[in-house]
Amino acid sequence: MQESQLPSGSKIVCRASARQRATAGLVFAAILAVFAVLWLGATERLDIGQWLGPCGFRQRYHLPCPTCGMTTSALAFARGDIFKSFYIQPAAALMCSLLLMAAFFAFLTAALGLHFQFLGRLHAELTAKHVILALMVVIAAGWMVTLARALAAK
Repeated sequence: MQESQLPSGSKIVCRASARQRATAGLVFAAILAVFAVLWLGATERLDIGQWLGPCGFRQRYHLPCPTCGMTTSALAFARGDIFKSFYIQPAAALMCSLLLMAAFFAFLTAALGLHFQFLGRLHAELTAKHVILALMVVIAAGWMVTLARALAAK
């Protein structure tokens, strides 16, 4: 269908404003910086473990903590071992995948000036409460997988 034949409310993409492009550029740069640090850690040019230290939860209770394996999984994701990342800690791999999708759309908005209507609607309907609840569910689900593996190994 030609654009003139589409119903008026069915536009998927429109022109981004200068503010939207600037915001998308900052989002893309921030996500790129996160993956750059992860890549440096994955290639052993940066010791991320030195920043984080040992896990106190594991030392005290002898069980994996809710975020156990997230750093290792994120490092595997940054190295390109996507399936290994999902195996190590599914929650971290899912978050890395979502960050990668956000970076893709932010790049398209910043570089090409494309504003995706569904992202605007999603942003308008999403509250901090929704984001926190979703993060809690994803982390809890990832913890259940990690905990089940640890208990099965004992």
